[in-house]
Amino acid sequence: MYVICVELEINPSHREAFMRAMLANAQASLNDEPACRQFDVSVRNDNANCVFLYERYDSAADFQLHLKTPHFLEFDKLVAPWVQKKTVTAWTQVNR
Repeated sequence: MYVICVELEINPSHREAFMRAMLANAQASLNDEPACRQFDVSVRNDNANCVFLYERYDSAADFQLHLKTPHFLEFDKLVAPWVQKKTVTAWTQVNR
């Protein structure tokens, strides 16, 4: 499995709108992309403006397809001005 971890810091004044959009994007990924096996959205316990994403795809190519989906492109364009910092790391799951 190909794993993507994303850490985001969100502008506090846009947090609620960001979370609505983020949850809709995660659900669309799970519903519309057969190769998206998991898409978890978490917030840090001591700072709700810090959001962590854990995504699992069948392959790196499937993640690249995710980045081209209409729901992701719309989401990314909408939330880009609200994100203060974004760190993306890729991993390979070795168990299972």
